[in-house]
Amino acid sequence: MIRKVFLSFVAASLTFAGAASAQASRTWVSGVGDDANPCSRTAPCKTFAGAISKTAAQGEISVLDSGGFGAVTITKSISIVAEGAEGSILAAGTNGVIINAGPNDNITLHGLTISGFNTGINGIRFLAGASLHVEDCTIERFNQFGISFEPVGSSQLSVKNTVVRNLLGATGGGVLLRPGALGLASAVFDGLTAVRNHTGVQIEDRGRATMRNSTIASNTAFGLLVKTASAAAEANVSSSQVSNNVAAGLKAEGAVATVRLNDTTVTSNGTGLVSATGGAVLSFGSNRISGNTTNGAPTGVLGQQ
Repeated sequence: MIRKVFLSFVAASLTFAGAASAQASRTWVSGVGDDANPCSRTAPCKTFAGAISKTAAQGEISVLDSGGFGAVTITKSISIVAEGAEGSILAAGTNGVIINAGPNDNITLHGLTISGFNTGINGIRFLAGASLHVEDCTIERFNQFGISFEPVGSSQLSVKNTVVRNLLGATGGGVLLRPGALGLASAVFDGLTAVRNHTGVQIEDRGRATMRNSTIASNTAFGLLVKTASAAAEANVSSSQVSNNVAAGLKAEGAVATVRLNDTTVTSNGTGLVSATGGAVLSFGSNRISGNTTNGAPTGVLGQQ
C-alpha cells in the first residue's frame, strides 16, 4: 500500500511538472504556423489563442512574420508583441481582445493592428486586471469602442503612439473609460490619435485621465467628453490638438465633471468648449481657442503655482 501511494505521488508530480514545463516564457506565432505546434520559434503557432495556453504567466507572445492571428481572451499577465512584422487581429462580429485577468496582472499589447471590419464589437475590452498598456497599435472599424476600459476594481490604462479610427457606432467611439460600480480607472494617453469616430475619448464616473501630445479630430460628435452621473471624473489635457469635431471639441457634462487645459489648441469644431449641467472646463490660460463655429469659454482660469 505504501509503495502504491508513493508511486501515485511520483506520477502526479511528474504530470504537474510536465504541464508546467509545457508553458514557455516566450512563444511565437506565424502566418504559416500551426496551433498543434509547441509555439517555439522553429515551430510557431497559428493564432494568439493557440499560443496563450502555451505561454507562462508574465511571458511574451511574439509575432515571427506577418499574418492574421485571430481574436484572443487574456486571463493572466502577458505581453503580445509585433516588432518588424504585422500582427493583425481580424474580429468581424466579435471583440478583438477581451481582458479578464487577476487583480495583480499586467497586460501589454504592442504593435498590433486590430480591425472589426465594420461588424466587430470592441477592439479591446478590458474587464479586470491591474493594468493594460497599448503601444504603437492601430484599432479601427468596430461598432462600439476601439478600447473599452471597464474595470471592476482599481486599474490603470496606458495608451502610447496609438491610432483609433473609423469607430462610428452611434453609442461608441475611440476610447471609453467606464469603471464598474466599485472600479476606478486611471489613464495616460501619450501620442493618441483619435480620428473619425463617433466620440474620440469618453470618460465617465470614477475615470481619470491625463492626455498629452495627442490629436483628437474629425469625430462626428465630441472630441473629448467627460460625463458624470454621481461620481467625479476628469481629464487633464496638455500639448494637444482638438479640431474638426462636429458637435464640440471638449465637453464637461455633470456637476463633478472636470476638464483642465494647458497649451492646447481647440479649433474648427462646432463648438470649442462646452460646459453642461455644472461641468467645469478650466484653463491654465495658455491655450488657443479660436476658429470654431462657436468658441465657447472656460468656466474658470487656473493660476500657475
